[in-house]
Amino acid sequence: MRTPTFINASPSRVLALVLLDTLAWFAAVYVAAAIRLSTFATTPALHVSGSRGEIPLMGVLVVAAIAVACHVAGAWQLRLHQGRARLGSFEELFLLGTVLMGSGIVVTAVNALLAHPFVPRTTPISAAFIAMVFCAWPRALWRILTTSSRVRPGVERATNVVVVGAGDAGRELVRSMQHDPQQHWRPVAFVDDDEHKKHLRHRGVAVLGTTDHLDRVATRTGASTAIIAIPSATSTTISRINDVALDAELDVKVLPSVDELLTGVHHSVVRDIQPEDLLGRRPVSTDVESIAGYLTGKRVLVTGAGGSIGSELCRQIARFAPSSLITLDRDESALHTLLLSMSGRADLESDHVVLADIRDARRVRAVLDEHRPEVIFHAAALKHVNMLERHAGEAVSTNVLGTLNVLESAAKLGVERFVNISTDKAADPVNVLGYTKRIAERLTASFASQTPGIFISVRFGNVLGTRGSVLRTFAAQIAAGGPVTVTDADVTRYFMTVNEAVQLIIQAAAIGRDGEALVLDMGHSVRIADVARQMIEQARRPVPMVVTGLKPGEKLHEVLFGSGETDVRPVHPLISHVRVPPVAPSIVREMSTADRNEAIVRDVASVCERRTDEPRP
Repeated sequence: MRTPTFINASPSRVLALVLLDTLAWFAAVYVAAAIRLSTFATTPALHVSGSRGEIPLMGVLVVAAIAVACHVAGAWQLRLHQGRARLGSFEELFLLGTVLMGSGIVVTAVNALLAHPFVPRTTPISAAFIAMVFCAWPRALWRILTTSSRVRPGVERATNVVVVGAGDAGRELVRSMQHDPQQHWRPVAFVDDDEHKKHLRHRGVAVLGTTDHLDRVATRTGASTAIIAIPSATSTTISRINDVALDAELDVKVLPSVDELLTGVHHSVVRDIQPEDLLGRRPVSTDVESIAGYLTGKRVLVTGAGGSIGSELCRQIARFAPSSLITLDRDESALHTLLLSMSGRADLESDHVVLADIRDARRVRAVLDEHRPEVIFHAAALKHVNMLERHAGEAVSTNVLGTLNVLESAAKLGVERFVNISTDKAADPVNVLGYTKRIAERLTASFASQTPGIFISVRFGNVLGTRGSVLRTFAAQIAAGGPVTVTDADVTRYFMTVNEAVQLIIQAAAIGRDGEALVLDMGHSVRIADVARQMIEQARRPVPMVVTGLKPGEKLHEVLFGSGETDVRPVHPLISHVRVPPVAPSIVREMSTADRNEAIVRDVASVCERRTDEPRP
């Protein structure tokens, strides 16, 4: 017979646990007999007596001895005492219960089959339940005492932390901090707004109040940092907690959102609070079946795959297992970064990684003929408002003529679905970016009216954290000591995180009808000056803010819907459907792309406003 392999088989541990369980069984049988006979005799009998009320001590000793023998034998087989499970853990208590019940059943059967039982027949099984208490309570007490927040070498240098949120994530975070060998953080308290958690204590860390009590809790515990451990929290909730924590002079950190927590809750993923946490983080519900229906097993092409939107599109599309995902961009470095983020290795030699410029119509046709995509997400575009005002010809070449190249090749190929990524600047446009993206919407609608397949546009506002975004500009200015520049004290913009935007883009592509523009709900617009002040306050350093005035092409307030467009949401609560008038490609081809900015702006503005009855590509 093979010798069992023991885990953590310390002789002193084994002896201590065997002794504990032995005493528990003797005590349990005695108590069970006493309860059964409704008395505790001052002079116990030494034999089974027929008179009611006397405890048969000799019978108790015999039954307990048999139970202990069965218990030790069962525990040996399950390695209960040899460290198979952590002391006081749920797994150990389950094993303990199994051994106790098995022993109780054996002893009950033996005692019941005797003509003259040692103890009343119901005593052994009752004793098994009582022994469970006597065996488990010391183990649980030991677990509490050894796993509670305690001082270890070097812990005096740890930062005292208040964990905001005593839910699953908060409790897992505390466990992770306490197991950190470096002890960077020492959790000293929870705060939680759930009244049902008022008296919760986890691993020695207690809930000491609600989020409104952060100041008082910090003073009481000596905490200098608050960590918001609520991955599902909305930006509104995080902003409120952040304000309270800053008023209490606490450094504020946060667990990433649910979508970002790819490897689970751990103290290493805690990070500084970011503008995205304060402006984004809205829950997005998606119909996975409808999305999978048009992506799973399909050949999918993403243009502009190396950009902020394109790269996130690739990452999320990959989750739906397309038969192939073709990533196209003219920036080789961006493609390299994308591949690293998706797989950890940059296989630039892959046939599905395409270096191409959408301005080159012949190259676009060759790529589509080779890969024959069934679904296309067209994210390639120039998007910087101020720069495109100075280089309007470049905007036309990429955003208009480049889009037309992709549309014509897609129509010739017969793609099932074409999704043009647009912008809120296309609603009542006033700048080159807006005009060119509006024409791209209208070109997409034109192909929808004459070509098999579904051709739609998706329109949304500013995406947080993208290259060149105002938030990155503010962060760089603050890091440099200022000043932070704001165009106007009252200017407002819509914001959404890139993750939320792409989730809705993919969902919109599933529900969009031919020729529509799907407008994503961006929530409430926010004042840019307020965002700047919040970022300065978060940095805890005096940085001046300067108002520079609106630049050419900039709106004071962006809009998501143009004149005559109405907000209709027949399918998804965060996606509106608007009709887009088509424009004939022949009219667009007439535009000049020479570097004569004023003439080009007039050209694109006239095309943007022109309506046509000849939408044939």
